Amino acid sequence: MTSLSMIEAAATRLKGHVRRTPLLGSQFLDRIAGRRILVKPECLQHTGSFKFRGGWSALSALDEATRKRGVIAFSSGNHAQGVALAAAKHGAPAVIIMPSDSPRIKIDNTRALGAEVVLYDRAHDDRDQIGAELSKSRNLTLIKPFDEPQVIAGQGTCGLEIAEQARELGVQKADVLVNCGGGGLTSGIALALEGHAPDMRVRPCEPVGFDDVARSLISGRIERNDRMSGSICDAIITPSPGEITFPIMRRLCGPGLAIPEDDALRAMAQAFLRLKIVLEPGGAISLAAALFHGDQIDADTVIVVATGGNVDPDVFARSLETVTA
Repeated sequence: MTSLSMIEAAATRLKGHVRRTPLLGSQFLDRIAGRRILVKPECLQHTGSFKFRGGWSALSALDEATRKRGVIAFSSGNHAQGVALAAAKHGAPAVIIMPSDSPRIKIDNTRALGAEVVLYDRAHDDRDQIGAELSKSRNLTLIKPFDEPQVIAGQGTCGLEIAEQARELGVQKADVLVNCGGGGLTSGIALALEGHAPDMRVRPCEPVGFDDVARSLISGRIERNDRMSGSICDAIITPSPGEITFPIMRRLCGPGLAIPEDDALRAMAQAFLRLKIVLEPGGAISLAAALFHGDQIDADTVIVVATGGNVDPDVFARSLETVTA
């Protein structure tokens, strides 16, 4: 299981390899939300998302002989790119299993980073089975996207930064809104904040119709999504929360937030106009929650983790159309 000490150890291994992304504020966003909003733009991280943190943590924790044999991962694109880059920098082969409907930019970037890409149909194929079979046949080490202790530890380093940066700004208490798929980032940040900023509460954010984590937190058991396709928020669509991540989220997180996709597009536009950053839909759900669903938030200060910016141009153009719509 991932612990605070593992996160701190991962932070040591990540030092000098990952970007310490800032906390950004805007009076315009504060005005829309009716409270103070601070945005941590992990879209500025290497490969355009927080996933490089977990990728580097997992690769750097392997012994050299295991790394040389190669790694395998499955992802809609952000974990794919994070692992591909981390593997390339470690001189390790990487095979990435990706949904065939992933944004083209994510597929192309993963290949450009040197990884072998294997595509599958997310609506009908079992990616876990595909990954297990390839791992066995090629003797590759599987690096899961969220239910992997060293990946969670790497993602948790984002929480260490939030705690430190919030203290620098005089913020001790806040709701921390995190875009949530399987829960690797959410649980990692929650563990880090439990140790370094205990008055902050993490809240998972998901698209309407794909809110398995929110429903799981209500029922107290792991719930599954009824479908695995049909959302523009591909980065955070997973079957269910993880066996490792869910107990952490159940213990430490506040209620989940389910946000309409159209609000994610609106939030993308505001992030571009007010912060000059580019977000993908799945990276903007948390900002949409802060800006447009404040009736579900009690905290005076909200910290938004903007998790990724790997968006196809046509989807980004749709978001900008919401400004005049």
